Amino acid sequence: MKIFLEYVWLDGYKPSNLRSKTKVLDLPKDVKELSNKIDGLPMWSFDGSSTKQAEGTDSDCLLKPVYMVDDPFRGNPHKLVLCEVLNADGSPHETNTRTELEERYKNESNRRKEDLPWFGWEQEYTLTTKPNFKEGEGLPLGFRPNESPRAQGEFYCGVGSNNVVGRKITEEHLQKCVEVGLDVSGVNAEVMLGQWEYQIGPVTPVNGSDQLWISRYILNRVAEEHGVNVSYHPKPMKGDWNGSGCHVNFSTPEMREEGGQRFIEEMCERMGDLRNEHIEAYGEHNEERLTGNHETSKITEYSWGYSDRGRSIRIPVSVRLEGKGYLEDRRPSSNCDPYKVSLRMVETAYLTTEITTI
Repeated sequence: MKIFLEYVWLDGYKPSNLRSKTKVLDLPKDVKELSNKIDGLPMWSFDGSSTKQAEGTDSDCLLKPVYMVDDPFRGNPHKLVLCEVLNADGSPHETNTRTELEERYKNESNRRKEDLPWFGWEQEYTLTTKPNFKEGEGLPLGFRPNESPRAQGEFYCGVGSNNVVGRKITEEHLQKCVEVGLDVSGVNAEVMLGQWEYQIGPVTPVNGSDQLWISRYILNRVAEEHGVNVSYHPKPMKGDWNGSGCHVNFSTPEMREEGGQRFIEEMCERMGDLRNEHIEAYGEHNEERLTGNHETSKITEYSWGYSDRGRSIRIPVSVRLEGKGYLEDRRPSSNCDPYKVSLRMVETAYLTTEITTI
């Protein structure tokens, strides 16, 4: 018998696309030995000149398996294998954004989750048509050429065929993510017709970022089977329509403990001091979304406050009531790289000695 390993990686485009190819191996006698054992999987090479990761005269790049889940498309015992990209000499490729984060938290898997920073990812996306393989995002489902649906307002968390479109895709995606053990915590229709959101968390920096990338891969594959495109562009429709973000809820152990409100507010101040560095790590074309309208702050400004979705950072009202909790950074775009965002967040959080370093 054979086992199919779908090797998944990030290419050299901006923003990154997901790529994958299938490695076929003999099935181990004891399948349990393979389950979640990433160290025993072989490295593999690919043509980096076809993914903007190498020149044609020296095109070999390597795939290093780093995270694995069951394959929800092929079924047991097949696997999805997320990989880092390495140069031919084994060093991290310049497009490999996971390595630096993993180095910062190389002992993450050996630590209690309670002792680590937590992330909650709110991944928005838009389901669109994509005829003739042309460039561009395509029209959101429910839109027609030269004709727009009624103004947004009733689509958010809507019910019924006059308010939502694409639910079958989101339900299949949700089910497959749960089947493979991802920490999905919710899903809902969003403000623009054809726009949806799912949440992953609470998760730790490296593992949570791995989960988000695999969840995107699964979403792309589900939509592919329905002949639909998934747009992660932060502003897929110009005009009076909400854009798509990937809001991140963040906390350290100190923020979640009694008196944590002080650490949350200090974190907000530090993020303001480093606002340009954060924006740089938060995704491509984000200036089209962060205009100060449609539940966003302006990309050129920084602010934080309680219960205000028009600020850069929103602190939930529960923090004021309980004196502890988390903050929500509303600036990351839907196409952001979670490895970059996670690294920026934890580096900012641990700038002072008052918060325990790992």
